[in-house]
Amino acid sequence: MSRYTRVTYIGVMVALALVLQLLEGIMPLPYIAPGVKLGLANIISLIALIYFGFKSALLVVVIRTFMAAFLSGRVYSFFYSGAGALLSVLIMGLVYWKFRKYFSIQGISILGAVAHNIAQISVASLLIDTVSVFSYLPILMVSGIITGYFIGLTVNLLRRVLDPMLLDKFLKPKFSK
Repeated sequence: MSRYTRVTYIGVMVALALVLQLLEGIMPLPYIAPGVKLGLANIISLIALIYFGFKSALLVVVIRTFMAAFLSGRVYSFFYSGAGALLSVLIMGLVYWKFRKYFSIQGISILGAVAHNIAQISVASLLIDTVSVFSYLPILMVSGIITGYFIGLTVNLLRRVLDPMLLDKFLKPKFSK
């Protein structure tokens, strides 16, 4: 695959992830608890990790997080979302690269969601200078496990379409068996 093709794919993935994140911000979801979200942009992060590797997934996550904070006008959210997204992609990348024979895509997605929540609570604790926010972590863990599973399931379904379409022409999943 040429460099230009790769840059184009990454640009499209940043745009898709950004749209999913912004749409999620305006979607009326049933109120579960503050900060609980579906994490739809993680679908694209996982796709980027699988098909383009860790560096590309990291690039997609960083650009998407920065642009979402800028476009939403909530720059402070960059710290929370950025820390969560960064730790999430680091954990998912490590597990996918080293341990994917032990974890399904759903499992990797769950680990990413849990890491995201831990990072966000850690940032909140630092910014408001109290550890009491960690009492909220169990609620976020449960929601992260549930949403992480469904994000992983969605990625598996998308791979059924993407694998035959992309593998023949351009891509092979990174670290493929």
